[in-house]
Amino acid sequence: MGRLFGTDGVRGIANVGLNCELAYKLGQAGAYVLTSEVHKARILIGRDTRISGDMLEAALVAGISSVGAEAMVIGVAPTSAVAYLSRHTEADAGIMISASHNTFEYNGIKFFDGNGFKLSDDIEDRIESIVVGGSEDIPYRTGADIGRRVALKNSLEEYKEFLLSTTDMRLDGIKVALDCAHGSASVIAHTVFESLGAKTIPYYNTPDGCNINDFCGSTHPDMLTQLVAEQGADIGLAFDGDADRLIAVDEHGVVTDGDKIMAICAIDLNERGLLTNNTLVGTVMSNIKCKLHI
Repeated sequence: MGRLFGTDGVRGIANVGLNCELAYKLGQAGAYVLTSEVHKARILIGRDTRISGDMLEAALVAGISSVGAEAMVIGVAPTSAVAYLSRHTEADAGIMISASHNTFEYNGIKFFDGNGFKLSDDIEDRIESIVVGGSEDIPYRTGADIGRRVALKNSLEEYKEFLLSTTDMRLDGIKVALDCAHGSASVIAHTVFESLGAKTIPYYNTPDGCNINDFCGSTHPDMLTQLVAEQGADIGLAFDGDADRLIAVDEHGVVTDGDKIMAICAIDLNERGLLTNNTLVGTVMSNIKCKLHI
């Protein structure tokens, strides 16, 4: 078979390429590889709104618990919340269940280390070799050493407070149209912007498990352009299924993608003397290739 881990975790059609058996093994191997033996390990788990999320979460929890680790479940949340809360709660690792911008029949499992960073290729290779080839024997725990599922309360509120702490800017009088893609942004986006004083107009924020990214969200910015025009909004923001991708629309309906948003932010930071080394760093996932002179 091909490589299990892609550029953004393990993905596939739920119950076809990504089934409960694979999720169980990933939870088991991930907990074993990513945790220390000196204490009872803790793995934080979040998910988006896909109908298969509950199923895969349960399988991951079973695998994690079988090796004696504690599965800390936060429910529906943005991918960035899982990364932040993994570090904030001093977890040993984090897992996000999502297939990002893909339609609802797909799902995925993405790991973070205890600092909220994506795993290195070497660690992913080790997990994959255990899952696919049984390269290492994983000890099953028994008795009181078996792990537990723990539901974390108020975790999204803690993430919201972190987001608000990163800015001192107010948005009073600003009308913001939000396309939540029936995904993770549905549970938090409007409250964040309202806390900053904005008037929010949320759309596509009633997930039913099967409508995530369904002709809405960051892959369909034309819908947001229409909403901004109809509502007379000052700005429109469209997220993808797990709310880690953003497309913006100005008051004239002009679409601005993520790379251009980063460039705009870099110019603003530089003008205020806050851009370290006058440098904006992108990734290989960037969609434009240019050199920004500031």
